[in-house]
Amino acid sequence: MKPLRPGDPSRLGGFRILGRLGEGGQGVVFFGEAGDGNPVAVKVMHRGGDERARARFAREAATAQRVANFCTAAVLAADVDGERPFIVCEYIAGPSLRDLVRRWGPRHAGELDRLALGTATALAAIHHAGVVHRDFKPSNVLIGPDGPRVIDFGVARVLGASTSATSQVIGTPSYMAPEQFFGVRAGPPADMFAWATTMAFAANGSPSFGDDTPPAVMQRILNEDPALGRLTGRLRALAAACLAKDPALRPNAGQVMCDLPAAAGPQCAFTPG
Repeated sequence: MKPLRPGDPSRLGGFRILGRLGEGGQGVVFFGEAGDGNPVAVKVMHRGGDERARARFAREAATAQRVANFCTAAVLAADVDGERPFIVCEYIAGPSLRDLVRRWGPRHAGELDRLALGTATALAAIHHAGVVHRDFKPSNVLIGPDGPRVIDFGVARVLGASTSATSQVIGTPSYMAPEQFFGVRAGPPADMFAWATTMAFAANGSPSFGDDTPPAVMQRILNEDPALGRLTGRLRALAAACLAKDPALRPNAGQVMCDLPAAAGPQCAFTPG
């Protein structure tokens, strides 16, 4: 947590604001405290946002509220119509997967299997709620004391919802599925592609297709086989299946969840190919 800056709020909607956790293109995430003393994370939209930015922020709050609490940071309160729109979420006491791997190195053995199962289960719940995340990546997976949580629904969309910009390319290049580079409306298979390259990052310290320049990454995603490195066994086979260039060939989150080593029984197994 970093100190507050001049102009930062000290209180929003009955929540005390105590410090900064991070900042992105849409807003600032603050560390705060509820009236009962419980810690919270408060995302506040940048000042000067236009009506489209407000609409996106409102969609983020509504989309996150559709998702089961166990797999994300639960939305506790929101005000998207006030002078400073904000979303208050459960505070997850743990690092992101990106920071964990960068500080302590790749994950392996049972820890990697638990991470794979926990994130696949989260995506199954997200997709069951009719939501596509569209930006699943290590920095959006928090490693909480009770398991991984998927956060940041800023570019997520509800399945079946109309959009005004279907040709817009959305996502983080190293974790984007091939169809996303062409502005195709991303569905759950795109999240599974991102899940697989996130598991490769967890196991190897780098995503399946590298993380250098966007054109180089895009070329590899579209034309080359993934680098799976230390991924082994069923997890390697499932990651390879999820990295199919054709989204129709990728298993869904429920199939992956069933076929991971810690999951129950071969009766729900997915056989790649």
